Amino acid sequence: MENMKTDVVVVACGLSGLAASLAAAEAGKSVIALEKSNVTGGAANMGMSPLGIGTRQQKEANFLMTPAEAWRKHMNFIHWNGDARLVKKHYEKSASTIEWLEGMGVEFDHLITAYAVGENERAYATAYPTAHCVRPEGGGVPGPRCAGAMIKKMTEHANELGVNIMFETTGEKVIMEDGKAVGVIAKKGSETFEIRADAVIICTGGFGDNPELIKERFGFEWGKDLFSFRIPGMKGDGIRMAWEAGAGKSHMMMELMYQCPDNMTVWTFDGAFRQPGLWVNMRGERFMNEDLAPNSTFTGNAILQQPKNVGISIMDTKMIKKYAKRGPDLLDHVHGYDMFDNWDQAVADAEAAGYKYFYKADTLEELAEKIGLPVDKFMETVEEYNDMCDAGWDDLFEKNRAYLYPMEKGPFYALEFYAGAYGTLGGIKVNHMLEVETDDDQVIPGLYSAGTDCCAIYGDCYPFTFAGNTMAFCLNSGRMAGENAAEYSDDLE
Repeated sequence: MENMKTDVVVVACGLSGLAASLAAAEAGKSVIALEKSNVTGGAANMGMSPLGIGTRQQKEANFLMTPAEAWRKHMNFIHWNGDARLVKKHYEKSASTIEWLEGMGVEFDHLITAYAVGENERAYATAYPTAHCVRPEGGGVPGPRCAGAMIKKMTEHANELGVNIMFETTGEKVIMEDGKAVGVIAKKGSETFEIRADAVIICTGGFGDNPELIKERFGFEWGKDLFSFRIPGMKGDGIRMAWEAGAGKSHMMMELMYQCPDNMTVWTFDGAFRQPGLWVNMRGERFMNEDLAPNSTFTGNAILQQPKNVGISIMDTKMIKKYAKRGPDLLDHVHGYDMFDNWDQAVADAEAAGYKYFYKADTLEELAEKIGLPVDKFMETVEEYNDMCDAGWDDLFEKNRAYLYPMEKGPFYALEFYAGAYGTLGGIKVNHMLEVETDDDQVIPGLYSAGTDCCAIYGDCYPFTFAGNTMAFCLNSGRMAGENAAEYSDDLE
């Protein structure tokens, strides 16, 4: 066993771990960061944009929301089912974090909202311009994975500050002495390290790559009724380590949304079918107002109330031709605006690959049979829906009448959507200082956590009104944990 010594040891070097490492190093502390993969950033490499409140970019756009206002709206959204002091610090830290990143050379391209929302939909959600989209390295249009440019700048700065990032090294156990965290046992292959430290910060990113634990905690069977992102290595190691060290358990949830299975290989469909056509469940019945589709949280929740946790989006050829000519009705900042430009090729590719969640049929009866819907009930639903389209009023869910498109011209197209998730949230109980606490609210000296391992600030539903929230929480909580751990280390001297 090799013995090492440092001021602060950070378990995992994703976004929160990077932020924690940088903050502690900037405070003058020696830092060792463990990372089980061979790259930094973790799930954040797939992302686009951290939230900020009160930033220069927002002031230039004449959006003048204050951190206090954002905090109040957040707390009201979650019905105060979260640590109000931690939430307030999160928002108060967010503008300085954007500036902090810019100081490392990170560039932000533009502000984006949670989703494009029409006037008559603002009753159920407000699209605040809170997400600061990272400009891709070398320029170009921002999109999924553009946050990788931010990770690169942060990693370069960590190297400049002398942070020792130990790749392909896994944290195994928190070393506890006299009730205090004093280091970590880590492994790299067959080699074991005992890393002594004044403070330990756990930032391992949850357990999105652990189907067994997901089923145990949430009841989902991955690949059957859940198709979440599975970032390799996110097994819940840090949460287990913290629990074994005496940490309490915080509220756990999945950052739920919705997607079609294996959506990255049929990206065009995953975006194109998020339109206000006809959405039905496996009973052949409508189950929501279809213009909710851009709000992935609300739609994901609605899908979870349906048989087999599946919702089916249906469009006819007239809709497809309209969208190909004029662009889609409903847009989001992830899939872009050109999803119908190559529709025929996307259909051909899906059919050639035998993608089993996509359907095409010349008649509605044939479409229902292919999907496995009760044909008579489905045809009754279509008839009722088409009558409402002709009348110009949806008397079931009051969908925006501008989106009342009758299903009448074949071929008809359908795609199955299921619950998805970016990952898991929560598990390690912390206070507003990011200090880990026991179940009976006692601080474990020297032990901290940040990021999604301890993110229990959303109640039961991701606050979609503030886009970029989780990425920002990883950054802000990481910074705060790093700063607080450095101060704790100072007090030991």
